[in-house]
Parts: sequence; C-alpha cells; structure tokens
Amino acid sequence: MGAKQEIIRQWIREGRTVLGIELGSTRIKAVLIGADHSPIAAGNHDWENRLEDGVWTYTLEDIWGGLQDAYRKLSADVKDKYGEILEKPGAIGISAMMHGYMVFDRGGKLLVPFRTWRNTMTGEASRKLTELFRYPIPQRWSIAHLYQAILKEEEHVPQIDYMITLEGYVHWKLTGKKVLGIGDVAGMFPADMHTHDFDQSMVEKFDALIAEKAYPWKLRDILPKALTAGEDAGELTEEGARLLDPSGTLQAKIPLCPPEGDAGTGMTATNSVRVRTGNVSAGTSVFAMVVLEHELKKVHPEIDLVTTPSGDLVGMVHCNNCTSDLNAWVGLFGEFARAMGMDISADRLFEVLYKKALEGEADCGGLLAYNYFSGEHITGLEEGRPLFVRHPDSRLSLANFMRTHLYTSLGALKTGLDILFKEEQVKLDMLLGHGGLFKTRGVGQKILADAAGVPVTVMETAGEGGAWGCALLGAYRLWKKDGESLADYLEREVFAGKKGCLTEEPCKEGSEGFEAFMERYRAGLSVEKAAVEALQ
Repeated sequence: MGAKQEIIRQWIREGRTVLGIELGSTRIKAVLIGADHSPIAAGNHDWENRLEDGVWTYTLEDIWGGLQDAYRKLSADVKDKYGEILEKPGAIGISAMMHGYMVFDRGGKLLVPFRTWRNTMTGEASRKLTELFRYPIPQRWSIAHLYQAILKEEEHVPQIDYMITLEGYVHWKLTGKKVLGIGDVAGMFPADMHTHDFDQSMVEKFDALIAEKAYPWKLRDILPKALTAGEDAGELTEEGARLLDPSGTLQAKIPLCPPEGDAGTGMTATNSVRVRTGNVSAGTSVFAMVVLEHELKKVHPEIDLVTTPSGDLVGMVHCNNCTSDLNAWVGLFGEFARAMGMDISADRLFEVLYKKALEGEADCGGLLAYNYFSGEHITGLEEGRPLFVRHPDSRLSLANFMRTHLYTSLGALKTGLDILFKEEQVKLDMLLGHGGLFKTRGVGQKILADAAGVPVTVMETAGEGGAWGCALLGAYRLWKKDGESLADYLEREVFAGKKGCLTEEPCKEGSEGFEAFMERYRAGLSVEKAAVEALQ
C-alpha cells in the first residue's frame, strides 16, 4: 500500500474525514473527504421524481432507501480502497434540492406528499405574496406552497406543526434539530441579510394576512431556526445513525454542519461565495448564483434574492429545465447505435455529440427547440412540452441539432442573466460552471460563455458537485480558525494554488449567434404555449 493510502487510512481511523451527502434531482451522492479536503471515497444512488396526481414528488421510502444505499456504497468504497471500516467521520453535512414543501403534524407525520421545487402550482400565491412583500416570491418557495394551500383551503393546513425543505427534514431526523442553513432559509421565505434570519417584518405581514383563518400556529412556530455556515447544528443521534446506516456500524455523536440547499453547496464547491463571483449549476435544472455588491434597484420576478451559506446577498436565476430533454435525445442516438450493433459508452456518446455541436452554425441554422419537461416561470409556462420545430429551409444537420439543444438548455437562464447583466449592470470577476452540462471538456462552458457574455471557468473539482461542497461546509464547521470567514477558509485551505482546468472566453460570433437564437426562442414561446394547450 502506498504512502498516501496509508495516510488516508490513518485519517479514517482518527476521524479526520468529513462526510457530505446531497440529494439531487436524479442522484443521491455521498462523498467522503480527507484532512486535505480531497475526495477519498464516494457512493451514489440514482432516483427519479415521479408525477403523482399532478404533483412532482419523492416518497419518504425513496428518500431513506436512497440515502441508505448511497451510504452503503460509500462504506463499501472505503473498505475496498483502504481496508478500513468507516465508523465515525469527523463531521457530516446534508444538502438537497432547495425549496419545496414538506409539512408535518405534531406527531411527525407527513401531512401531504412532498411537493418538490419542480411544481408550478402556486402562481396565485406567488403573485399575491410578491405584491404584499414587494419582494420576489417564486412559485417553488415553501411560503408560496403554504399560502397556495391556504388559498385552496386544504384540510391539512391547521394541523401543521413544522414546515421544512428536504435537507432540513433529513437533518432533523438525523439529529432531532429543527434548523436550516441561511442559504436555504432564504429559499423558504425572505431573509434579512443583516440579522441572518427570516425577515421579521415580512413574517408579521404574513401573519396579519392569514389572521382571520385563526390557525393554531403563527408562521414562526412552524419554521426552522436559521443558522449560518460554521455554526453548531447538532450531532448524530443513535436513531439517526441507524436511519443512515442500518448495519449498525456508523457511530452516534458526530457533529453536523447546518444543512444547506444545492445552491449554497454549489457556491462552496466552486469557491464563489465572495462578492462579484458567481456560479452556474447545470443538470436536470439550471441556476445561476451571483453574489451581489448591493441590492438590486428593482423587484424582478425572474430573480430570486437568496444568500450564500454565510448570509451575503445573492441574485439567483433558477430554471426548472436544463438537460432532461438533451439527455433524452442523446439516449435516442445511443439506442440507434445499439441497433446498429455498436457498443458505445454513455460518456463517449455525450462527448462525441457535444463536440459535434461546436461544429454547428452560431445561430443553429434556424432550428428551435424547447426543453420544457415541466413549467418554466421565467417564460410564463405553468406546464411544459418538449418541442423541436424548424422552417422547411432551416439547415438541419447533426451539428446544428445538437447545438440547438445545448442552446435551449440555457435559454430560460439567459433570460434571467440578461436582467442582471444588462438591466441591473451587475459586474462579475468570475463565473464558474459545475454539473452535468460541463462534463464534456470545453463544450458546455463555451456555450455558457457566449450566452452570458462573460468568461466561464470549470474547476478541476467541479465534477464532485454539491456533495463535495457540502463536505467542505462540514470541514469548515470542524476545522475553521476563530473568526475565519467561509470565503477565507476556502481560499486558504481548499483552493489555494488551484486553478480552473479550463476557462472559455465569449466570442463575438458565438454571442451574436446565441442572441439570434434567443430572438427565435422568444418569438416561438407562443408555439410552446399552444403545445401545452393542445397536448393534454
């Protein structure tokens, strides 16, 4: 066994490791990092949300079965690589998809199926709360779901004892603590960037709004406690240890960092928690997080105002749809390849088709597509229908076809980024990319650079994603110096001396081509709306 492996074995035995777990849209990933903050083991579990009675959801069985499978595979990876039994990491961090609606009664029973971020059923509540607060309240925020349930007079509302997001729920069951990191607090309800808490004036406005209902709770009664990065968020209980690891090997009393949403862990994983930095996470959904120097001049429904894990103000552009339709087309080409007797790996297939896109015309040759598996609030769609359309004289080629689907995966995002960069004149020093769209070297980041008009960098560690970022938050909780900020800790301990593996600059031809595509995109939204109405 090599010297490095022996060092890692010692870290495992001494508890100088941190476990990060993130429940993403299509995968639950567990990552174990060592004392040098590098990943040393991992375990994955694939899952899919399901549409039941018109609601995008995951069951509690999905959640816990997936978590246990990912942890079991991580433990097996540790044993296979190092011959060690993982019993007590130094700290644990839990992350998941932000927003959504999980409500429980006093006995801890889930009152309605988990309503994920993907649902676009809260339009009325979103509009009314945005007007009341004079603050953008997106449809996927927990408060929009709660108020929509109130407007619909759903029977469960008076029984609510606790309302929380997915990672806050998992953290609660592992520790018994009803807490949430400030980054995801700001995705439930407007946050006060000065107090690092829910905005009290808006809490009072909401309580006054629903006072006539005479519910047995006020809003503060059912919300978690807000915490910032590095604070004590409790420790793993015996019951929590058995929930995560039914084998009985994992020990209790392991400290946990505040649970954070995938936006916060994405910012951490890309070293973009400082002012004038930003990152784009592109997978099943896509969102951009831009750390602002000052508050925006206007209220923009397309822009969420959230925070970093430390509480700094962030402009967030969140879009429900990104790579699902693109992946489906790649899968179709893979099926064709197999029918032709060719054995091509998924990674190779993506690489060939993505690189082919760069050979396409800058404006995609007149082709147009919409990747809307679900609704898209930025463009006013409550439902989606994946769609490909062209003029008879459009130039249909494989390169133009693939470039079209890469462009449209960022179409809704560009709509929001244009508001930040063009209307609000927000300035960035760097924009970093992570997620599945960037796995093929040089392609996704080139398309994004042309769309955003700013350089895009993908870090060497970007492939580790939010689970790694969550582990870094756990490491900060465990190993930070007194008074050391998260940004300084990341700079000193994690990213010092590391450079992005690739930076792509926007080019005039590519940016102009993307703008031409966006003209078609905006004009064709009426076609997408007609498809939603016609194809029920």
